[in-house]
Amino acid sequence: MEPKTALLADPIYREHLLGRDHPERPERFDVVFQALQKAGLIERMTRIAPRVVTQEEMLLCHTREYLRIAQHDVEAGYGSLTTGDTDITRNSWDVACKAAGGVLNAVDAVLTGKARNAFCATRPPGHHATPNRGMGFCLLNHVALGARHAQKKHGLERVLIVDWDVHHGNGTQDIFYSDPTVFYCSTHQWPLYPGTGRADETGAGAAKGTKMNFPFPAGSGRKEILGAVVDSLAPAAQRFRPDLVMISAGFDSRVGDLLGSFTLTDQDFVDLTRAVMKMADEHAGGRVVSVLEGGYALSGLASAALAHVQTLMAAP
Repeated sequence: MEPKTALLADPIYREHLLGRDHPERPERFDVVFQALQKAGLIERMTRIAPRVVTQEEMLLCHTREYLRIAQHDVEAGYGSLTTGDTDITRNSWDVACKAAGGVLNAVDAVLTGKARNAFCATRPPGHHATPNRGMGFCLLNHVALGARHAQKKHGLERVLIVDWDVHHGNGTQDIFYSDPTVFYCSTHQWPLYPGTGRADETGAGAAKGTKMNFPFPAGSGRKEILGAVVDSLAPAAQRFRPDLVMISAGFDSRVGDLLGSFTLTDQDFVDLTRAVMKMADEHAGGRVVSVLEGGYALSGLASAALAHVQTLMAAP
């Protein structure tokens, strides 16, 4: 049987911040799942089960001390992490660990040929989580953990991470800043939280040139963001030749979002997805794992995520 697009979407991901007034709310999971369901996509996808990420796996990207602090803050009943602006409820550590472990399961499915690509409808988001700090609504960096897992467990050499969230994925960049085996590319609004991602942040030492940042002003859209991916990232990917492509799929870069001022449309996300899939087809056997990051206007998040998944499913 032909491998299909895989979906990681478990109700556990709606439990984080339940009952809290917050833009990163449980309904984000609900609207994405319902949009896929309504379009009749869910029964056509391979379902991925969540699992708890192990301590050893988390240590691939995060320090032991940070993991201890984050788990303590959650279990002590704090309202937010002591390391930064991430609201938490008593189950947040459990949910984050099952999100990260689920993403690793999705990577396994794609790299063993059980699925041709995957979309992970996880909460909380992850790309702001640095080695030693949870911040920006994030506890664990799921995309970074997925990239490291692909290298450690499956022996892949090079991973490309494309981040089109409206905010710069400072955590992902920090984790791999001196690592030439992971290429990180981000398009993001500037100035905006977290204030990182200048164009001259290109990596350190042997990794120089493997980090690519496109800080764009409010009001930017298709021309700038798709342009950066097609005109700059595609040739760089040609040189880098990734074995796996991962997407930090933040839909807060869509027009009308509550926390960003970009103007991407659902069609733009279709074209962005196609552009990234083309890179994966050319170098990585079509292997793409996409992980949900931001997106805070519920109807926009639902329609953009649906357009993205439909495009993944249309892979030849």
